[in-house]
Amino acid sequence: MALFYLIRHGEPVYEHMLENGFYGFGRDFAPLSEKGREQAEITARDIRLKDAEIIVCSPYTRALQTAQIISRETAISVEVDIDLHEWVPDWDNLYETSEESFALAREFNKFGGEYPPGEKFRWESLSHMRQRMRRVADKYSDYDKVIFVGHGMAFRCLTYIGKMRPAEIIECTYHRGQPDCEYSFT
Repeated sequence: MALFYLIRHGEPVYEHMLENGFYGFGRDFAPLSEKGREQAEITARDIRLKDAEIIVCSPYTRALQTAQIISRETAISVEVDIDLHEWVPDWDNLYETSEESFALAREFNKFGGEYPPGEKFRWESLSHMRQRMRRVADKYSDYDKVIFVGHGMAFRCLTYIGKMRPAEIIECTYHRGQPDCEYSFT
């Protein structure tokens, strides 16, 4: 059994990405806002994080910055795991506006995150995302305490929690091969 600290990245700022035409996957380069950096600084000082063995981080800029701030405060090294990424709204990364991304999210919600029989949509299904996140969790389940820095929607696949606030910590226990994390709000 491992104790996981699931931390959503701090608040990002997307304006620069949109101004420069970074659509689709390019939005994942969005950095933290000033408020997001402050949120990460506060989270980094949480006493529970001091005893963790490793920080595992999403490859997205907003998560990397959050993990770097936590690493600086705790002196714990960061490992990037490419599967610890956010939900994929468009497998081809062709969407160009936030509105289109939101429309894909609405479609995802309309179908409960799963494709109807015989159909396939542009977005990553809930079952695919859950399977991907369990693979990530399994890789690090031999540690005693792990900090994961990533994305709310991805973490909800492990815990079935509601929305996470920016830089919020959800503490949960994970057993390899079990379907879900057991969590508590702190």
